[in-house]
Amino acid sequence: MKDTKKVSRRAFLRRSTKWTAVAVAAPYFVPSSAFGANDRVGIAYIGLGRRARQLMKLPRKTEVVACSDIYEKRMKAFCASRFGRKAKAYADYRELLEDKNVDGIITASPDHWHALVSIHACQAGKDVYVEKPMTVTVEEGRVMVTAARKYNRIVQVGSQQRSTVENQVACELIRQGVLGKIKVIHGANFPSPWECELPAEEVPEGLDWERWLGPTPPRPYHTDLYLPRAEERRDDKGRRLGWISFRTWSGGEMTGWGAHGLDQMQCALGMDETGPVEVWPELEGWKGPEKWPEGASLTCPVSFRYADGTLVKLDGKGAGGGGIFVGEKGTINLGRGKFSLEPLDLVEEKVRKKKTFGDPTAIHIANWVKCMRTRELSVADVAIGHRSTTMCHLGNIARWTGRRLKWDPEREIFPDDKEANALLSRPMREPWTLPKLS
Repeated sequence: MKDTKKVSRRAFLRRSTKWTAVAVAAPYFVPSSAFGANDRVGIAYIGLGRRARQLMKLPRKTEVVACSDIYEKRMKAFCASRFGRKAKAYADYRELLEDKNVDGIITASPDHWHALVSIHACQAGKDVYVEKPMTVTVEEGRVMVTAARKYNRIVQVGSQQRSTVENQVACELIRQGVLGKIKVIHGANFPSPWECELPAEEVPEGLDWERWLGPTPPRPYHTDLYLPRAEERRDDKGRRLGWISFRTWSGGEMTGWGAHGLDQMQCALGMDETGPVEVWPELEGWKGPEKWPEGASLTCPVSFRYADGTLVKLDGKGAGGGGIFVGEKGTINLGRGKFSLEPLDLVEEKVRKKKTFGDPTAIHIANWVKCMRTRELSVADVAIGHRSTTMCHLGNIARWTGRRLKWDPEREIFPDDKEANALLSRPMREPWTLPKLS
C-alpha cells in the first residue's frame, strides 16, 4: 500500500466541496479503474458482534484474511462461515495487527474499545474503518486524529450518511445558502448514559470478560451489560439496558444516534473542522442537577451556539439522523436518506429527487477501500468524526455539570472551567492506556 499524501487544510476543503458537488449531480460509485488488476486488499475484523455483521458487504477485490473477538464461540462461527472461511483467528487483536496479510481493519467493538483498537492499528501500519461513535472522551478523539496523521493512515468513521446521496444533497443545499442564513436547527433529544447497577452473572464459557472490560474498571459480567441493546430489555424505570446505555462504556444515545444527527448538522453548516462555542442544558426553573426531577439530567433538552449565532436545540423536534434546519428563506427537514423542503420552489425537482442506489453502508465501506488505494482522505475522515463526536460529548458534559459552558473549539477546552475540563478525559486501566503521540 502507498503512503498517505500530505493534504493541506485548504486542499482538503476544496476537494470536499468538489466531491459533494459531484454527489449532488450523480450517485456515488467506485469505478473499477480505481483498483489494480490483481491487487487485493486484505481486510480483518476486530469485534464480530451485531454491528460487525452489518459491515460485511465488501467491494470487489477485497479478501477477509483475519478476525479477532473476545468470545471464542463467535469467532469460530465466523471462521466456519463462507464469508470468513479464509480468515485466521486471533484471540488477541494485537497479534492480528502483526499479520502482514492485513492491509486494513474494520472494528465494530463496543465504544470503549474504538480508540485503542484504531490507534494501535495505525501504529501497526493498518488503515481503519471504525464504527461510530469514534470515542467515549474528547481526548481519545484527538489522539486518534494524531495517530492517523502521524502514521499516514486512512481512518474512516462509520457515519454512512456521508455516503447517502439524499443527505449529501440536503447538506450541500444548506451550505450553498438555499435557505439563507440558518437561524436554528431542531434535533432529537438523545438521552445521556447512566451508571450500571446490574448484579453479577456467570460468564459464558469461552468469553474473555476481562478482555471485554479492557481499559474500564473491573466489574461482574451480566448479559444485559455485554449485549449492546440487551434485546430491548429495560430496567424498572423503563430505561433500555445494554452497554450503549451505561456511562462507563458509552456516551448513551447522545453518542449513539447523536453521532449521526450532530454529524449531519456539522456537515450542513460547513463546520467539519471546528464546532460550537457554547453549550447548555435546558430545564425551566432548574437550579443545578442536585435539584432536578428524577431523570432530568439524562433527558433534559440541550442547546448549542456557534460563533456565527446559529443555534442547535436538541429539543425532540427533529429526526435522530438529521434535524430541522430553519433558515431565513425556508426549512429543510432532514432524516436518514430523506429530506423535505419548504417552500418547494427553492430548488428544482430533479435536485430534490436524487437517490442513493445500493446499501449506504456498503457504499461507505467502498469509499474507505478506494481511499486505501488512492491515499486520499475519505468522505468521513477521522478528523470529521472527531469533531462530530466531540459535539456529542459536549452535550453530555453540559448535562453532567448542569450549567452553561463556554467551549473553545480550537484548543478543545472549556476556558477557565476545571470541573468541565476534567470530563474531557478519564482514567484508563493498565495496560490499556492511550499512547502519548506528538
